[in-house]
Amino acid sequence: MAGRFAPRTTAVPRRQAVVTGPYAPPLERTWTPPGPIDLRLVLGPLRRGPADPTYRALPDGSFWRATRTPAGPGTLRVSAAPGGQVSAVAWGPGAQWLLDGLPGLLGADDDPDAFRPRHRLVAVARQRRPGLRLLRTGLVMESLIPSVLEQKVTTDEAYRAWRLLVRTHGTPAPGPADGPFGTYGLYVMPDARTWSLIPSWEWHRAGVDAKRSATILRAVRVARRMEEAASMELPEAMARLELIPGIGPWTAAETLQRSNGAADAVTVGDLHLPGIVGYALAGNRSADDEEMLSLLAPYEGQRHRAARLIMLSGHIPPRRAPRMTPRDIARL
Repeated sequence: MAGRFAPRTTAVPRRQAVVTGPYAPPLERTWTPPGPIDLRLVLGPLRRGPADPTYRALPDGSFWRATRTPAGPGTLRVSAAPGGQVSAVAWGPGAQWLLDGLPGLLGADDDPDAFRPRHRLVAVARQRRPGLRLLRTGLVMESLIPSVLEQKVTTDEAYRAWRLLVRTHGTPAPGPADGPFGTYGLYVMPDARTWSLIPSWEWHRAGVDAKRSATILRAVRVARRMEEAASMELPEAMARLELIPGIGPWTAAETLQRSNGAADAVTVGDLHLPGIVGYALAGNRSADDEEMLSLLAPYEGQRHRAARLIMLSGHIPPRRAPRMTPRDIARL
């Protein structure tokens, strides 16, 4: 979210949790989903690697998320409650915004019943995952920036870059000082102005080349315009994001799947997805984007959901080619 929307805060020592204080107690909400819900499947797409500083899934079954809302930084804890309900607790200036958006985050705007399986494999995957719903955060930049970082690099490289940049330039998430996050804790990603002020050597230290960092800098300069895409229909939202040089269909789809809950935002230009879809639906592990789109055509309007169910089916081709080799940008 653009810097002008983020309230000024007193500097907080690094690696300490922000205490909301006695005059800002956490807010709570209990919500009853319209059907079965699997919090791990629903919230999982928000996780950018096992050490993502903005996301935690704990052994007690709770899921923690730190983000920058239009009302300011906020931390959200979500867990299953008796009777099929969901319990949520939120801290920080963005607490009320997060609780108001809880149903959308957990897929209340999604319509899984609109999906009609056309392949047995997809039907079985859907039957085995009745709690899958497509989340909607309503926030574009928090998904756009890590998606840009993931362009044409290994996932490990992208996750490392996101982790370093958020911990170095973000702020400790609001919440209890004795929270369950150990030494590093949760962090809220930087606001737009802070992203724009990151020096070139910090991008370099995080392993981010000039092309990706320049794309992020172009996006944060018009962060307000990017955030408007969260309320647009998919074609208009895709067009809005792709106005930024360096943001193409792959990045736009990866972003809008999360920010808009876009059931039809199929990811094209991916290194692995065409082969996975081709192998699952036609036995062709060498499928390209054109063949993938042809195979997904019966799911028009629900192609992203179909792709997720295919991934969850576990019916993916055995790896033959070597993994992408991480690049040393110091040599580029």
